[in-house]
Amino acid sequence: MAMGAKLNDFLPFISDNTAKLILTLFRLIAIVGLGYWLWNSIKKQTHPLLNWALTLIFAGAIGNIIDSVFYGVIFSDSYGKIAEIFPEKGYAPLFYGHVVDMLQFPLVEWKWPSWIPWIGGEKYLFFQYIFNIADTAISTGVGILIVFNKRVFPKSN
Repeated sequence: MAMGAKLNDFLPFISDNTAKLILTLFRLIAIVGLGYWLWNSIKKQTHPLLNWALTLIFAGAIGNIIDSVFYGVIFSDSYGKIAEIFPEKGYAPLFYGHVVDMLQFPLVEWKWPSWIPWIGGEKYLFFQYIFNIADTAISTGVGILIVFNKRVFPKSN
């Protein structure tokens, strides 16, 4: 979810585990729909940009599925240490793994001057968000669909 948001941040009556399972099941259903759309698009020889966009979205979704479904079983906990592959017991059961291909590019960090109302004296890290490679592929594919909308989805008369 965007910028570390979780489903139970929006629906507080859902537990963390239930929210994680719902998100994983949604990803599995979405990947089937995306796979069909991509297969049908290639079969019909639609615009190459549509095929590229759908391929990026599909690849990103597959990456997130692999992480969330299998990584909890395949790896040990890595908090403060290097993860071990194929441990006796992973850090989470099947369907409850974490997305692991994370990137962060903090560009600048500063402390706001104390005379600025509300934020004075606070630390600020520009571009603090952590994102992953799979989400970058998904976002790029969606961006292609938005920017090249008229080319990818021409009006049929």
